[in-house]
Amino acid sequence: MTEQEVRWTAEQVLALAPDDVSRKAGGRLGEAGPWSQIGGSASGSLWGLCKGSGSRPYRTVVDLTGPAYKCSCPSRKFPCKHALGLLLLWAAEGVGDPAPAPDWAQEWLTGRAEKAARPSAGTAGPVDEEGARRRAERRAARVGAGVVELERRLGDLVHGGLAGQEQAGYAGWEETAARMVDAQAPGLAARVRELGTIPGCGPGWPARMLEEFALLHLLNKAWLGVSGLPEQLAATTRSRVGVPVSAEGEVVRDRWLVLAQYDSVSPDGRLTTRRIWLRGQESGRPALVLDFGPPGRPPGLALPIGLVWEAEARFRPGSAGLRVDLGERLSAATPGAGAPAGIGTAAGIGTAAALEAYGTALREDPWLESWPVVLGPVVPIPGEAGWQLADSEGTSALPVPLSGSGSGSRAGLWRLAALSGGGPVTVFGEVGHRGFTPLTAWQPGSAEPIPLV
Repeated sequence: MTEQEVRWTAEQVLALAPDDVSRKAGGRLGEAGPWSQIGGSASGSLWGLCKGSGSRPYRTVVDLTGPAYKCSCPSRKFPCKHALGLLLLWAAEGVGDPAPAPDWAQEWLTGRAEKAARPSAGTAGPVDEEGARRRAERRAARVGAGVVELERRLGDLVHGGLAGQEQAGYAGWEETAARMVDAQAPGLAARVRELGTIPGCGPGWPARMLEEFALLHLLNKAWLGVSGLPEQLAATTRSRVGVPVSAEGEVVRDRWLVLAQYDSVSPDGRLTTRRIWLRGQESGRPALVLDFGPPGRPPGLALPIGLVWEAEARFRPGSAGLRVDLGERLSAATPGAGAPAGIGTAAGIGTAAALEAYGTALREDPWLESWPVVLGPVVPIPGEAGWQLADSEGTSALPVPLSGSGSGSRAGLWRLAALSGGGPVTVFGEVGHRGFTPLTAWQPGSAEPIPLV
């Protein structure tokens, strides 16, 4: 692999920054002035010494196959400003011919390789199948009791009416969510917390609340009859309730193009969820990687849009064939110069086909909020009643929601409109029951993705 093929753009590097402060600080270190002993290997690693305020320079190493970072600075952010600066310098100027890493860099790189080669702790010893069965039965009983209690709460609210929910506040829903946590059903707890945010959120909130009641009621009923469901739907039900499902899923080795990445925060502010959409360049399969960050810290995984990693992805059962766990990245990331079919230089699918794809996915997961599609050619149309993405022939359109997790911002929509110039564009995003959320777009004739969120 040549240096030119491996280097990223400055935008892709800065997309790794954990916050705006790091982004600005890293940008100031993206010049050769404070750096010395910069080098890189053919396997996809970079290193260098960065002069700081102390007498000793900071030792910085980056493994591009992760990406992963190591720096001797005291920062607890990953990547730190020094790693970002080294990546920016490499993206702009390169690091010359491949060379052996210095001892301090090689020690960390070797440690990473050895850790990746070790078998996981879960396969270290024999499994107590009988003990696991008893624990599963006890948990199922607790979840069942929680489901019955939740059904009673929903029934009381429906019979009593929703008129008082605006004045009731959030405390009652938080108490119910805590009860679901006690019942070892964290998936139900999360849906209950979402319910508590609906009253007073704007016109039409009672109808939206009843919709969520119906979906939660369906999930409760599915759990109570889970033993009689088809295998795939049973796995989906367990996953939605929050009960762990088997980690054994289909493994697909491919070159995965990063299509989109965005964060959302839970209603209680305790958890940040990062959603990273991938697409296999050979298989054409969409894949969703989730990563989570505790309060006050962003998720650790960041994959810049437009880059490609060769990796094995294990698809989780019960996730509508979407969610994956990425294995070891087998090569350094490269720019996705060859976009997969249907993206960039070629048209995606129409709005009607997008809705049909979402409807098909609902058969496997009735609680699925959205489905990833490449839409195009479409024309963004602003309006007083809201934005729409219309087929280029003008025969049908999808509304664009402007609220909720992952929804497009107005700035992103105006960026899309400017990109379009009134003509058709290709857009990647999520289609669901509220419309289409655009996440990434391509200029006509270009394979370079432009993020919209």
